[in-house]
Amino acid sequence: MRTVLVTGPGGAGRSTVAAAIALAAARRSTRTLLLGADRGGSLQDALGRAVPVGPPAEIAPGLLAARLGSDQRFRDDLLALQDRAGTALDMLGASRLDGDELTPLPGAGELALLRALRDAHTHGAELVVVDLPATPTALATLALPEELRRYLRRLLPPERQAARALRPLLGKLAGVPMPADWLYSTAARWDAELAAVETVLADPGTTVRLVAEPGPAGAEAVRTARTGLALYGLRADALIANRVLPGGGPDEEGPWFSRVAAQQEKTLAEWRAGELPLSELRHLGHDPRGADDLAELAAHAGGPGAAPHAAFAVPGAATAGPWRLTDRRAEEDPEGGTLVWHIPLPGATRDDLDLVRRGDELVVTAGPFRRIVALPSVLRRCAVAGAGLREGELLVRFVPDPTLWPREQPT
Repeated sequence: MRTVLVTGPGGAGRSTVAAAIALAAARRSTRTLLLGADRGGSLQDALGRAVPVGPPAEIAPGLLAARLGSDQRFRDDLLALQDRAGTALDMLGASRLDGDELTPLPGAGELALLRALRDAHTHGAELVVVDLPATPTALATLALPEELRRYLRRLLPPERQAARALRPLLGKLAGVPMPADWLYSTAARWDAELAAVETVLADPGTTVRLVAEPGPAGAEAVRTARTGLALYGLRADALIANRVLPGGGPDEEGPWFSRVAAQQEKTLAEWRAGELPLSELRHLGHDPRGADDLAELAAHAGGPGAAPHAAFAVPGAATAGPWRLTDRRAEEDPEGGTLVWHIPLPGATRDDLDLVRRGDELVVTAGPFRRIVALPSVLRRCAVAGAGLREGELLVRFVPDPTLWPREQPT
């Protein structure tokens, strides 16, 4: 199964492009599932027809679609938790909540999106296209599985389950119920579910396609988005320039039009020279609506130096490489030496970066994005010797800590 995650700055036409990608794939006989994370009607507007909330429905030959609704699943989860904690709630004199009075809390939509990604394979689709929210929200959502699993391990370490035999005794001594087995089993279930989402995101067939309108604001949004994607280990395989105005002679359509077109062309020239395959979608003169408009977008994708099918191809190789470790000890200093952790951060600037080591973790901040990652085992026995940004990579240097590094025993 292949997965295409479509995101970009707000107002760039993400829903339209996601719908066009899904429809083009379905018309090539690729069974496709289109998921809309936007609770509004933008995906329906682009398709020109209703998209159900809940289980996917076939809206065109080979095309399943659904909008994500978090309401019912949120109610079910909260009521189940309430039943589990019934004894403690009764002791506190708390009144039970009724399902009809519950409304989704902030964050329920993000969890619904993660569940949908985890369960997408159950619908038999060869390609899954996800219309994500704007980039900052999308990246925060896609980073959740890793962050939540880290919180679970800190709050409920699996090794604490070994003390379950002492809980009845401790409960009697304290006079209150102690954490029951269901709490640890629930944490284990959540960890497994979050790990399944991480597996989908880490799969080589999962890629991100950035949608932006060419111009100074779009260029800055794309630069920031690429940095954030790389920091979280997500792979971008195409940049889609949306609403590209037709070229023409000076003032052919008036001075305002010429200035905007010239501004777009300047940004497009930069994007064409970049690493990401570029696909240009021309402005139709109106907001695309319905299958015919979406097909027209796909049919005329391209432009000078652009990759016409980049936006509509089944995901292939992506540009963001994984974090990797190189060993320079032998070539630099056999007695001590350096291990280098390569962190790809395209578009990052030195002023955007901050790096902190905290115990066995590294805290990396790049602009508005922040990630806490566990150090590889070999680096936990090293001290940070320095860091530098070179050609879109953050290079973090480590040297073995003499107090922790194993030494060969004399023979």
